[in-house]
Amino acid sequence: MIRAPYSASDTAGIPSDASIRELVAVREIVHAFLTADRPQDVYQFALDRVSPLVGAAFASIYTIEGDDDVMRLAASYNWPERFRPFLGQMRVRVGLGPSGQAAGERRAIQVPDVFADPSLADWQEVATELGFRALVALPLQTPARVLGAVTFYFEKPGHLAVEERGLLQIVADQMAATAEKASMIDDLRRANGALLESNAQLEQQYVAVMEARRLKDEFLSNISHELRTPLTALLGYAYLLQEEMSGPLTDDQRKTLSHMTSSSERLLELIEDLLELTALRRGEVRVQVELFDPRTALESALAATASDRPVGIQLHTEIPDGPPRWIRSDRQKVVKILSKLLGNAYKFTSQGEVRATVQVLNDLARFTVSDTGIGIPSTAHQLVFDEFRQVDGSTTRQYGGSGLGLALSRQLARLLGGDIQLESAPHEGSSFVVEIPLEFSSELQPAVVQPG
Repeated sequence: MIRAPYSASDTAGIPSDASIRELVAVREIVHAFLTADRPQDVYQFALDRVSPLVGAAFASIYTIEGDDDVMRLAASYNWPERFRPFLGQMRVRVGLGPSGQAAGERRAIQVPDVFADPSLADWQEVATELGFRALVALPLQTPARVLGAVTFYFEKPGHLAVEERGLLQIVADQMAATAEKASMIDDLRRANGALLESNAQLEQQYVAVMEARRLKDEFLSNISHELRTPLTALLGYAYLLQEEMSGPLTDDQRKTLSHMTSSSERLLELIEDLLELTALRRGEVRVQVELFDPRTALESALAATASDRPVGIQLHTEIPDGPPRWIRSDRQKVVKILSKLLGNAYKFTSQGEVRATVQVLNDLARFTVSDTGIGIPSTAHQLVFDEFRQVDGSTTRQYGGSGLGLALSRQLARLLGGDIQLESAPHEGSSFVVEIPLEFSSELQPAVVQPG
């Protein structure tokens, strides 16, 4: 009978019972998984622990990298000292030699005696130099793929018994499964590292964006202040001229002055909106709380925008009668919100009507401004609340405007603890619903009002 490559006498201190050795082998590989951080570490740790257990003189693990059909040495055990400097250069082609066959054919390759097999004549010189007579190569494979091969080299010839082949197969399978899990953990670790790096870059970009926004707000605030001062003076002189303080005016002069003052007033309003928007983003706008009737706020907004209503557009209001339902909030800001919404409705309605209503429901004052104008597609419902944005942003757009009115209105509503909702569809008009709490609370307002 040909002696197996290892036995109880070859592995002193190791139990001869195959089942016990299997448990010991699995335990060592699991320990390798718990101890190592990378697949290469798993291979090396497991090979160092398992090779003495199976009685191997030395051993190697070759792994496939990517789509290459060449396997590279990933771990080795107890190779002769004079060959160790060259281990990093070792390559095995899939399908060639015992290790290559094991990986290529996905089966164990057993060579009981290298010197007894004429087909392995090329191996005999290598076997003599390295000091082995028998070898067993097993594929390292998972259900999904082949990772490579593990090869154990034995000093003595002999066939493996069934239980010994089973032990080596368990060793190979456990190595492959453990290395696969370690590889997944390694991939997750690298992905987490990449995510942390990406987060750091995003944080840097966020800081840069916030700094750019701060500089933009500072620029808008400064330039608005610089524009407002001379424009206010210009308007003052225009009013003096209109009052004929410098002498009587002709009809043409009055008409020209009227155009000049109206245009200047619109420009001044734009500047005031810019200043208020930048102050809102900085958290510098204060709420002046007072007690008032929400019906009077709507009436004030209607009066302030009366001159903006185009000829032919009907205005319908629904202001309920009865005792007042008081609201404690900033009356001036509520009037401004409603004025902006009414002005927006007049601008985009060429025929039909504009409707304004007010209701007090539970703890909210609800204002609605609706029109029969051009309408807004659903994809642009949020866009219209962005600063300097309109549905049609082209230079050839039909309707003018800076795109600040709705942005300012929503931010003021949120400052008061409320919000503005939009219902609209193209060619069906628009309806803006403003809800403001009856009792203002500083806990309801955001620390810093952001766009949108």
